[in-house]
Amino acid sequence: MAETLISTTRTPTRVELLDLYGSVGWTKYTADPDSLVEGVANSLRVATAWDQSGVLVGLARVVGDGHTIAYLQDVLVRPEWQRTGVGRWLMDEVFAPYMHVRQQVLMTDDEPRQRAFYEALGFAEIRDLENETRVFMRSGAQA
Repeated sequence: MAETLISTTRTPTRVELLDLYGSVGWTKYTADPDSLVEGVANSLRVATAWDQSGVLVGLARVVGDGHTIAYLQDVLVRPEWQRTGVGRWLMDEVFAPYMHVRQQVLMTDDEPRQRAFYEALGFAEIRDLENETRVFMRSGAQA
């Protein structure tokens, strides 16, 4: 991780969240700021990374019950901080209390760099698991 990076348990403000999510183009989140703020606030655990000037450079959050399932909802890093170790640090930090949880789950876009990142952290694509498993999803409100 870059030397200039610091971490804190400080909760990001609405403006900081919108700026970070906007920096990676996550417009479905930024289109509904109230839901973004409430979603982050109601997460099971949130890990944040900040640069020395106090700019939020990354965030990861887990939702779930913390006993039987821990679901990675978001991990995002400002483009200029990607490939510096921030994402790995955030993942380690956000999942640290839940390593005993049998189901650690995430869903992401079909993008080769993302697959390589998650596989390097020990995740496997569901079709690559030994046991036959299916994932079903129903998308709620459309933005």
